[in-house]
Amino acid sequence: MRRILALARSLHITVVPEIDSPGHLGAVLRAHPGLQLRNVQGVPRQGAIDISKPESARIVDDLLREYAQLFPGRWFHVGADEYQALTVRDPQTSYPQLARAAVQKYGPNATVRDLATGWLNDRASVVRAARKQPKAWNDGFFRGGAVSPDKDIEVEYWTGKEIGARPLAEYLAEGRKVVNLNDEYLYYVLGEPNEFTYPTGRRIYEEWTPLVLRGTTPVPARYSDQILGGRLAVWGDRAQAQTQDQVAAGIRMPLRALAQKLWTPGPPALSWADFNALADRLG
Repeated sequence: MRRILALARSLHITVVPEIDSPGHLGAVLRAHPGLQLRNVQGVPRQGAIDISKPESARIVDDLLREYAQLFPGRWFHVGADEYQALTVRDPQTSYPQLARAAVQKYGPNATVRDLATGWLNDRASVVRAARKQPKAWNDGFFRGGAVSPDKDIEVEYWTGKEIGARPLAEYLAEGRKVVNLNDEYLYYVLGEPNEFTYPTGRRIYEEWTPLVLRGTTPVPARYSDQILGGRLAVWGDRAQAQTQDQVAAGIRMPLRALAQKLWTPGPPALSWADFNALADRLG
């Protein structure tokens, strides 16, 4: 990791770390299987940590503090997406230990969503204390509970499809800062599972702008100051589907188109053919 950071510094790249919790902690749980989330029948949920156990927070916070010292950049991503306890019809019944912890911590009307929101806020406070700006995925922000997500957590908006994901306008209307990762244009998912298709540079160049946060329709321009930019995401869902060289070739023009549209969001001055020629000249 230190070698990667040194290379990034030499290329003027900021590496943003992410320790995603409470839903994507498979490596942690292999070392601490007693912390894995289990439902009322004792069935474990893959990657999910039991946030009713104090030890879960201690281990994750130790990791956050350790890695915050390693990364020199401004940001730290705390995840918060796809917590399996919230994908079932009745989280309170399926995970009574989480329901009890929510009520104990946040009052008689609190739910498992409130416990998850409190978890997000607590992890954000850890990275904030390490002088980092916290980020989290949009489907980790819930509405109308006993606990609200901290307003300063940057929203990385990727989809409106996941359970718990709210309408895009709600994040913006609350004044939240948002980074555009529109999975319609900016998700390069190896193997193309779950109806994903590899993005094309031409489509980004001709259709996408930072205001197109979800689907293909832009949000009103009055929100432009809240949209911090965008980024292309490469996910290894089926890691053997492509070689490194194939991935590099596949993202070459999407990255160039994204950089151009972030620099100049309006209608492109060059045709796609001329933009390709320019990219070839620049390398």
